[in-house]
Amino acid sequence: MLERGEVSRLLDILGNRNRRRIIELLRQKPCFVTEISERLLLSPKAVIEHLQLMEREQILGSYQDERRRKYYYLSHDINLIINLQKQDEVILSTVEENQQARIARDLMLFRRMVRAHDELLENLEQLERDIESRFTEFMREGIFTNEGEARIILALAHADLNLGELREACGLPTDELKQRLGNLLQMGIVEKTNDRYRISVTHGG
Repeated sequence: MLERGEVSRLLDILGNRNRRRIIELLRQKPCFVTEISERLLLSPKAVIEHLQLMEREQILGSYQDERRRKYYYLSHDINLIINLQKQDEVILSTVEENQQARIARDLMLFRRMVRAHDELLENLEQLERDIESRFTEFMREGIFTNEGEARIILALAHADLNLGELREACGLPTDELKQRLGNLLQMGIVEKTNDRYRISVTHGG
């Protein structure tokens, strides 16, 4: 049985939609950062932050495979049971007129919020399909010479990253990552500023 403070902290974690999506994905199988990023179309940096938070709270565990990729899995599954206990019967006839008007306004606002949510979700799904289609075109046209370079470009499309963040996001060994980065730098697809890598402005805009 969780203490009240633990329940509150757990609800704060589950209050984030992307963390709930990550948990649902990990219910299917353990995944590494790149898999989660690609499946949920989230930036690797954001995925890493969510994973580290949930690992600290012992919701997730992790292990490394022979390629030193870090896999995350659900160490504790989450089941919420909510009991609603009726306190008093609400007698509508006793509700004052101004309260009824307030309830009507709140319901109207709630309906607009739900419809706006549905519209945003529909637009997001279309955008996800467009991103997947464009990335498939890149692969078919041979812009990337191998899967490792494709992972690097996908990670950098979300955000500028340093070497450590790229290693975590791509799941590549350090030597291979440096080699792939060297190829992309030489081709002018990626550029480096201070310690951070980014898609070259001449290619990515």
